[in-house]
Amino acid sequence: MIGEIIARNRAGHGGGLPGWCTAHPETLAAILHGYQGDRAPILIEATCNQVNPSGGYTGLTPAGFVALVHGIARTEGVDPARLILGGDHLGPNPWKSEPAAQAMARAREMVAAYAAAGFTKIHLDASMACGGEALSEAEMAARAADLCAAAEATRPGVLHYVIGTEVPVPGGETVHRDQLAVTAPAAARRTHALHRAAFAARGLDAAFARVIGVVVQPGVDFGNAQVMAYDRARAAALAAAAPGLDGPLFEAHSTDYQSEAALSALVQDHFAILKVGPELTFAFRQAVLALERLESLMALPPSGVTRALLAAMRARPADWRAYVPPGPEEERMMLFGLSDRVRYYWPDPGVQAALARLLAALNGADPPPGLLAQVGGGPVDADATPGGLIRRMVGAVVRRYRTATGA
Repeated sequence: MIGEIIARNRAGHGGGLPGWCTAHPETLAAILHGYQGDRAPILIEATCNQVNPSGGYTGLTPAGFVALVHGIARTEGVDPARLILGGDHLGPNPWKSEPAAQAMARAREMVAAYAAAGFTKIHLDASMACGGEALSEAEMAARAADLCAAAEATRPGVLHYVIGTEVPVPGGETVHRDQLAVTAPAAARRTHALHRAAFAARGLDAAFARVIGVVVQPGVDFGNAQVMAYDRARAAALAAAAPGLDGPLFEAHSTDYQSEAALSALVQDHFAILKVGPELTFAFRQAVLALERLESLMALPPSGVTRALLAAMRARPADWRAYVPPGPEEERMMLFGLSDRVRYYWPDPGVQAALARLLAALNGADPPPGLLAQVGGGPVDADATPGGLIRRMVGAVVRRYRTATGA
């Protein structure tokens, strides 16, 4: 499926694929709900920090993530056979404080576990220095080939790969930036050539023929209070270089909050895979806090979702502190910043209990469609339920990406 999409784009026929990057169950359900009634492929991705053999920060192993996504797909009436599961930034990053040999051994184990679990799109990323070492681009490519060998030993001949790592800051920028440097065409070609040579040295030429994407920086990103929009003119030279890579095209990370026109332009410029993550859970949070407002309008006993979120975030500030400067706007930016650091706190038991109270109370109260439309900022919906509001607000993001990519 994914190889055909890349081939069509390379041939100038347009089209691409959104990469849905979230492990949040309710958000995954809303994404998959948006694919009911058609047969389009669905790319869902997990990162090495979210999901790994030790459980990552979600507590999920690769096999556990696959079971979760397949279960949600079946509940939403979507055939799991339509799913393409991707592993993002698979490499030694979770263990980069350890010596390189130890970190790479654990990375090989992780890549093999992803392959064995059924992931078929593997982003090989060994760009991070381990244990304080100095690391050249050639060594990064050699380590990526090492990881590819582990994947091929587990599931030979069927996996597709993404290489390269010139990406925005994971999770969004922590400081305001006026502009981002677009990857130079020569740098993209060098990344491709170094990886091709490293794969060949390991006898992995057949696997390299299944490299479908090179991760580059087209000049898009977002921070907690800004979005850096795609500028086709600045990226024109990079876009023109894509067909010359003789196979793979480009993968764009951190495309969250781009307009539909910008996303369409990226696809036309051979960024065939568009990754989106925090915007999806941002929309989920928008919906939940809109429902908390509805609870107030209906004079129901307060569930305390916002209070529970803030309490959890204050108790464990590590996941938001770098993104939110101290000051009078701190609390608002904790909750409403575009980096959506709130997403790390939904699993907190206190937050889960408050969310359950909110949904139970509203479902029992049967809110009028007009009130749901009022708090949700949209039209009166035939699915005028609290769950319907969540599906609509996350679904708006899904529809924008599907329209822009032709997916």
